[in-house]
Amino acid sequence: MMSDMSRPASEPNGSAELSELLQQIRACQLCQAELPLPAKPILQASSQARILIAGQAPGVKTHHKGIPFDDASGERLRAWLNVSREQFYDPALFAIVPMGFCFPGTIERNGKKQGDKPPRPECAATWHAKLLALMPQIELVLVLGQYAIDYHLPRAQAIATDGAFNSQAIAVSTPQANKKITVTQAIEQWSLYWPRLIVMPHPSPRNNLWLKQHPEFERELLPTLQARIADLLASSTEPK
Repeated sequence: MMSDMSRPASEPNGSAELSELLQQIRACQLCQAELPLPAKPILQASSQARILIAGQAPGVKTHHKGIPFDDASGERLRAWLNVSREQFYDPALFAIVPMGFCFPGTIERNGKKQGDKPPRPECAATWHAKLLALMPQIELVLVLGQYAIDYHLPRAQAIATDGAFNSQAIAVSTPQANKKITVTQAIEQWSLYWPRLIVMPHPSPRNNLWLKQHPEFERELLPTLQARIADLLASSTEPK
């Protein structure tokens, strides 16, 4: 989502119902008492989007900017996807729906910052199923981080046998019965979920060591992912 000053005057959400839901989400104050800063839900969505980016939660810089992935992580992510900034921030092409919509705060131990707190659980419990049900065109989910894995992989597994990607089925299936899987394990098993879903390491510079230890991600997976995204974007922009 663009900040209020930079957001296009007419955001192509694609349906009145989704537009109304996004207004409700952006006005959400459910967990304000647990947040270190004023609630500021940040997401991007459209009923026309074909690709969903499911991350963790906004960091403090994103909170102040109001724009997801407008940093070094975003530059790397766009390079991984081989898309322009304009394409990335077009909600008719990409939906950006993190597990938590607001900055959750920072973990501190012995006076030192140890990274951000987990996404607030209220977001997924209150909003995610409703959002996914209103984005019926999603054909590929990019899953970034453990909390997004825990939410999205069980739903992908639940519909893996029906031969169709159905966002409403993803929204209502239950993850509790599924075994927890790590980021590395999910990436190693990427073909099990392809072409509907792929797990990716977070593009943060903090993961440089992981990328060095797993060169096959950039060497083998990214070309396949880039080809899939190029096909989806081409079909999204074809005249109806």
